[in-house]
Amino acid sequence: MKVIICGAGRVGYGIAERLSQEGNDVSVIDMQPSLISAITETLDVSGVVGHGAHPEVLAKAGADQADMLIAVTLFDEINMVACQVAHSLFNVPTKIARIRSQSYLAPEYSDLFSRENLPIDVTISPEVEVGKMVLRRISFPGATDVVRFADDRIVMIAIECMEDCPVVETPLKQLSELFPDLNATVTGIYSNGRLFVPNSSDQLHSGDLAYVVCDKGHVRRTLALFGHEEQEAARIVIAGGGNIGYFVAKAIEDYQPKTRLKIIESDRERAVAIADKLRNAVVLHGSALDQKMLLQADIQDADLIVALTNNDQINILGSVMAKRLGCKQNLVLINDPTYEDFTKSLGIDAHINPRAVTISGILQHVRKGRIRAVYAVQKGSAEVIEAEALETSPLVGRPLREIELPPGIRIGAIYRDQTVVRPDGSTKIKAKDRVVLFAAAAAVRHVEQLFRVSIQYF
Repeated sequence: MKVIICGAGRVGYGIAERLSQEGNDVSVIDMQPSLISAITETLDVSGVVGHGAHPEVLAKAGADQADMLIAVTLFDEINMVACQVAHSLFNVPTKIARIRSQSYLAPEYSDLFSRENLPIDVTISPEVEVGKMVLRRISFPGATDVVRFADDRIVMIAIECMEDCPVVETPLKQLSELFPDLNATVTGIYSNGRLFVPNSSDQLHSGDLAYVVCDKGHVRRTLALFGHEEQEAARIVIAGGGNIGYFVAKAIEDYQPKTRLKIIESDRERAVAIADKLRNAVVLHGSALDQKMLLQADIQDADLIVALTNNDQINILGSVMAKRLGCKQNLVLINDPTYEDFTKSLGIDAHINPRAVTISGILQHVRKGRIRAVYAVQKGSAEVIEAEALETSPLVGRPLREIELPPGIRIGAIYRDQTVVRPDGSTKIKAKDRVVLFAAAAAVRHVEQLFRVSIQYF
């Protein structure tokens, strides 16, 4: 597949890295020669220095042969015009744009991104997606990652196995026998720096991170089984009142009105603006690195601090300081992936990488076959995928024990007729089932084949 990426920043680089590794023909456009030089020297991609929305630049990148354009520059307007030019002049079939300004995404303007107006097939809003991710983490304390699939009925949770975790040193098969009515399946394990897809004889060990796919109604019981019975936060402090911080605060006010919420915002005008929009939250003007400000926010009595500023250092250091002052838990937004490797040693309980969230949203539309959702874990080492089974799929109609799945794939749950089915050896996948599975990076192409649209389908 020929793909053009406009924007060679962190998100553009991450997408180019994934797509080039999978053998796609990737061209990257950016106005900064240093970024193009860096990306072409480290990845198997071609680079073009120039404005991503200019026709001659798109032509130089091979837009006349492109199957897809992904516009992820820092500017919404460039992303939108790049899609328009790609459509009008080069007839590029699929166009994806990152749109950050919420004014473009207001419900009353939903027709803006249509073929008749601005022909953008998919819009990705990082602030909204990251905000939703933060809210999911808040809803399920004890999980280090939470993603929903199949109309929010199936949930993938990442759970750290502590020393007193009841399920360690127990074969996964035995767990199924001990808890037959628990609709949850361990699909991936991250242990000693290595991510792998387990089989029924594998065991979890202290310090491992388990990726569990389960029925939404069984999440809290699953967390408890792994030794995590943390209570949902009743007192929350948000550091950063930008788009993400405001989105999270507004959602908490709307859906968890009993939660006591305080926001620390460094920009005075922004602090005043969000204070006018929020009903009950207390908005404080100051820095999350100011100990007096944290104490003024009653951080010593808080259950959780959520650090959502644009500065990784402020997020990390402010959250570490908050815990030392008495805050029970912290959740940190981290843009630079190099910080992720030592967050745990600093006392960071959980973190979110907005780049990873954006890339996952884009991969859903890059994947071939009936792929409905994709979420990348451990810097792209694996993906949790929701796919729809077609009549021509080799998975349909046979018991799973008779199907030799390619290595690196484990089915976690099946969504059928608004019911979540926990798979076992006797389970038969039916046409139109939505299958949620865990796939190592090397096995993703096999997943695409298993759920591809065959010519027989027509």
